Amino acid sequence: MGFLEDFQASFESLPALLQRNYGLMRDLDKSLQGVQRQNEQRCEQEIEDIRLGVESGNITPDTSLIRFSDEALDEQKHCIRIADEKVALATQVYDMVDAHVQQLDQYMRKLEEVRQERELATGAGVGASNADASTRSRRVAESSRGGRKKSRLAVEPPSVDLELPVDPNEPTYCICNQVSYGEMVACDNPDCKIEWFHFGCVGLKEQPKGKWYCSSCVGMQKRRKGK
Repeated sequence: MGFLEDFQASFESLPALLQRNYGLMRDLDKSLQGVQRQNEQRCEQEIEDIRLGVESGNITPDTSLIRFSDEALDEQKHCIRIADEKVALATQVYDMVDAHVQQLDQYMRKLEEVRQERELATGAGVGASNADASTRSRRVAESSRGGRKKSRLAVEPPSVDLELPVDPNEPTYCICNQVSYGEMVACDNPDCKIEWFHFGCVGLKEQPKGKWYCSSCVGMQKRRKGK
């Protein structure tokens, strides 16, 4: 069963990919905590300076004129960008796991199809060996009316292998790093590193209307707007 080997190979890279993303998320979390602590200290100091300035009369108590420094605001924007990166990584992890779960379901269905086809083939062989010539002729006539399709499925090679990658040089796509199959959607970001995605891997059931961007490119666009 060649497709079982393909199925196993497709899962070998998943633990390393998950470990990499989890490591990046931990690093981002540490960075975020550091920036948050620094920003909290800065804001507390600025609030204290404003309070003292108002009490001494050096600062007009007008809320429309009182604001945090540009440094404090930049730190807050930086926190938002880090949080967006964490969300994008978490979404990518979810999409990868979900894609492999769907692939597992697909292979389970194919295994069941192969099992049923083999049972049909075995049953047909036993029946043919125990029947005489006239009985075999009658069964052939009956199969031409209703059983021909099942017999053809039993003797032909399973068609499931046609949907699986057989060329190691064939390009791969999507967050699942698999070859092209089924319906796919292209990211409208011309600089997208992946470009093409399987519907199931990104939670789509039909072709999106208008422009569509993958989760990584959406996070990148948000970070650019936040700068």
